[in-house]
Amino acid sequence: MGVKFKYDVLINQSRINLEVKITWRLLKMAVGIHIIADFYGVDKDKITYVEQIKPIFEETVRYAGLTKISSDYYQFKPKGCSGIVLIAESHLSFHTWPEHELITLDIYTCGDPKQAYLALEFLERALSPKKTSQMVIERGTEVQEENEKSDPLKVVNY
Repeated sequence: MGVKFKYDVLINQSRINLEVKITWRLLKMAVGIHIIADFYGVDKDKITYVEQIKPIFEETVRYAGLTKISSDYYQFKPKGCSGIVLIAESHLSFHTWPEHELITLDIYTCGDPKQAYLALEFLERALSPKKTSQMVIERGTEVQEENEKSDPLKVVNY
């Protein structure tokens, strides 16, 4: 992608034909990173009740430097829970199966991907799973952004 400009320039009474081609490229980017993770072999005492998992999830947001908007948690009877933390960057959510020592996680952030990985790291340390499975999806990869363009013609007096 580019633009051509043609100029006739007069330098010391000599005419010079000048053609300038200015190009820019489209940068392929992702608008967010989505980590889907399953933690197996998690201590049941950490994932059975909302009161146990809520402080861990709330601290995850702080540790990763994310911006909390709101959160909601649900306690299943007799055991197991789900929760979501809405963040300005997107969301973190979980669902637990204490009878299987399993918690499934969804970490989706827009902006700096490092924050999603920090959230995952914190949860892994806090919950100490015996085994993990994860998938990382780059979201919105069809978005293209032009790199910075500048004015092609600047008048300079000598």
